Amino acid sequence: MTLKSKKGWKSMLPLHFKGKSSTRFSLFHKVNSASYGPAKTPVYLNVYDLTPMNGYMYWSGLGIFHSGVEVHGVEYAFGAHDYSTSGVFEVEPRQCPGFKFRKSIFIGTTSLDAVQVREFMECQAASYNGDTYHLIVKNCNHFCKDICHKLTGKSIPTWVNRLAKLGIFSTSHYFIQIVVDFCIALEQEE
Repeated sequence: MTLKSKKGWKSMLPLHFKGKSSTRFSLFHKVNSASYGPAKTPVYLNVYDLTPMNGYMYWSGLGIFHSGVEVHGVEYAFGAHDYSTSGVFEVEPRQCPGFKFRKSIFIGTTSLDAVQVREFMECQAASYNGDTYHLIVKNCNHFCKDICHKLTGKSIPTWVNRLAKLGIFSTSHYFIQIVVDFCIALEQEE
């Protein structure tokens, strides 16, 4: 059995830290980690639209979003696949394939250096297997909420995962799945 990853995604496990930092290009100004000092590295939540419908739904407080956590110039996220291996992957910040970048939100700071963050993420990745992904109870936004809280002590904005929260209270999780599938189908038609 061969595991294939989506173009641009690098799976977290197995990881081989190369000890090199690469420069990253970004069109948007970000505060350099060095300006916070050695013990205060910024942590960002990068939010993406899953569907063009978000342009309309966002202003009413709803939307279908993907998110990733950016720290030390690497973005970590969680996605589904059919295997009992980690679904955590890393991408260039604000460049997650298959999604349209919406915004970056400063969450807080962490005192962990790049190597410590990498080790932390490897440890956390073991709790997020791709075959455990669930749209309502364990999605990419739940992952980001968990990671941001552990790194900074702060949570992500509630609107990022509001649709999943509504699904928990719904008598049928299938309704939320139908809405998501409908929006994705509309996007693919364009």
